[in-house]
Parts: sequence; C-alpha cells; structure tokens
Amino acid sequence: MTTISPESRVTPPHGTERPVPRWADITAHAIPLLLLPQCLWRLPFAFDFKMGMIDPNAPEWVWWAVPYVFGLSIVSEALALLSFGLVRGWGERVPRWLPGIGGKRIPPLVAVVPAVLGGLGATAFWAPTLLHWLNVPGFEGLGFSSIWWEVLAKVCITPGMLWGPLVLALTFAYYVRRCRPST
Repeated sequence: MTTISPESRVTPPHGTERPVPRWADITAHAIPLLLLPQCLWRLPFAFDFKMGMIDPNAPEWVWWAVPYVFGLSIVSEALALLSFGLVRGWGERVPRWLPGIGGKRIPPLVAVVPAVLGGLGATAFWAPTLLHWLNVPGFEGLGFSSIWWEVLAKVCITPGMLWGPLVLALTFAYYVRRCRPST
C-alpha cells in the first residue's frame, strides 16, 4: 500500500505552484495569434507599399524602414510571448539553467508590475485608433483610398487591440493565483 505524505506536492501542469485557470492558459496562447495579422499587415510598409492609406505627411521611403518594420513585428510578437510567463512555471521561478539565480522563487510583484504597465500601455496606445474607428468626435486618423483597404486594415489591426486588456486579465489571474490564500 502506498501512502502519500503531506509534504509531497503534486505539481500542476506547466510547473506552476497552483493550477492555472483554463481560460488563462487559452488567453496566453491567443495573444500572440491575435497580434500576428497586424504584424503581417505592417510588413508591406517596409517596402513603401502604403496598403491604401492616405497620409499627406508620410516621409519618403528610407533604407532603414525594412529592418525597422520587421524588427517592430518581431519585438511585438516576442513581447506577446511573454504572456506565457503569467501561466507557466518560469513566471514563478527562475529557470534552473540560469547560473547563480536559477531555481529561486520570483516575487509576484516582479511579474505583476511590468505586466500591468505593459497592459495599460498597450490599451492606451490603441485607444485613440479604436475611438477614431468608432467615430468619436475629436479622434482623427488617416484615410484610405478605398473601403476595401480600410476593411483589410480593420480586420488585421482590431484583434491586436485586445492585447492590453487580455494581458491585464491574465495579470489579475496571476496575482490571484500567487498572492491570495488557497481555498
């Protein structure tokens, strides 16, 4: 007969101290996918293709537009992938392979503060565009040469507008899981 001592702990999937809600795990997987259409939509701008946007103040094309636009897309996706830290063990403990600090517990606020700032920043960044698209007075934006270019832009960009609010929701779930007593 096998007995289980009270000291032995069952580790939930993904190496977290407490189980991650299913919705939070799905949300962490969705965030990079929601940003992908926007990142792909942005790439033609690197080669001076305006995607139907009318901007009388647009600067002339420069060679560094290519690495800038591609880099912006890569950095956006890399930051989106950091949301996995809110639902995985590496967001609670430093990975063991890091010398000196590997395996140490990460204080919850070390993850919560940057995640809240990032979520609020992403929300604030996209709010003017959303308000322009909703025709709120005082929020002006660029025009498009046809309705089809505008529809394409909105289809590609709108999912990325959820990035900030979703990170904030994940951060709240992380905080509750790590800082509140278990029931």
